[in-house]
Amino acid sequence: MHNFELARPTSVAQARELMAEREHSIFKAGGIDVLDHLKEHLLEPPRLVDLKSLPGMRDIAVQPDGALRIGSLITLAEVAASTAVRKTHPALAQACGEAASPQIRNVATLGGNVLQRPRCWYYRQESYKCLKKGGDVCFAVGGENRYHAIFGGGPSYAPHPSNAAVPLVAYGAQFVLEGEKGPRTVAAGEFFVPPSKDPERENQIQPGEVLTEIRVPATTLWRSAYAELRERAAFDWPLVAAATAVRLDGGVVKEARIVLGAVAPIPWRSARAEQALIGKALDAAGVGAAASAAIVGAAPLSDNGYKVSLLQTLLKRTLLSMA
Repeated sequence: MHNFELARPTSVAQARELMAEREHSIFKAGGIDVLDHLKEHLLEPPRLVDLKSLPGMRDIAVQPDGALRIGSLITLAEVAASTAVRKTHPALAQACGEAASPQIRNVATLGGNVLQRPRCWYYRQESYKCLKKGGDVCFAVGGENRYHAIFGGGPSYAPHPSNAAVPLVAYGAQFVLEGEKGPRTVAAGEFFVPPSKDPERENQIQPGEVLTEIRVPATTLWRSAYAELRERAAFDWPLVAAATAVRLDGGVVKEARIVLGAVAPIPWRSARAEQALIGKALDAAGVGAAASAAIVGAAPLSDNGYKVSLLQTLLKRTLLSMA
């Protein structure tokens, strides 16, 4: 591992100053993904700016209307255990509770989970200069691609790794970023960048910006759920995941949000599945129509066609759990 200087700022402004002082410095929150990058020599920063001690960024504030304002440094375990989150935004609590292992959830932050880089083995190996690292080829296309994207791929097929980002998009959350020009707010649904726009990036965060807060709207009239399927019930990455949110009136779906995870380079919102569900009940027929619509346009690679049927099954279960 390359030697680096560790800096512990006491404010976001100081953190940004410490970053600017030394070129190629990076921020660290929980440090799970950063440590992996350092060990794999994917990053060799001269300075690591530790954000974990910044005040006021590890709280959950429930607003009068039931909306949430969540500090980005809160751990996944804290989100999963929060009575407020579990009561009003159960899909988010479930997603955070499913991520990684208990040891990692006690350290990893919500902001870090959203901003983590892909887990594609070609990207993670120093010897492969893939598209994510400025190369000119996605090795997964002609290589081992069992866990890669079946939607929205091209030119890169690495799936987005965040559990929490999936329900955050479904809830219509917003990310508050603080940078050189002050704070700005970006909708979760617009925050993530597909590889067709820029294969080297997964989101809109700019150099030197800090994700300080996540704002999640109230869900008083909505039901929501999150589920994922893995090869192992213990610590593992999901093969497919889904976050669903619906607003019912008289037992009929009036609005629906269906976001899929681990199947695309970004959290994948399925407008087809949403439209197929609107006007129907949360019964076998309505849920079956939505699950069938969700896989339209899937383009699996040589080894990941199994994700198509797996996704259908998971989506049916997730939707029916809200009935």
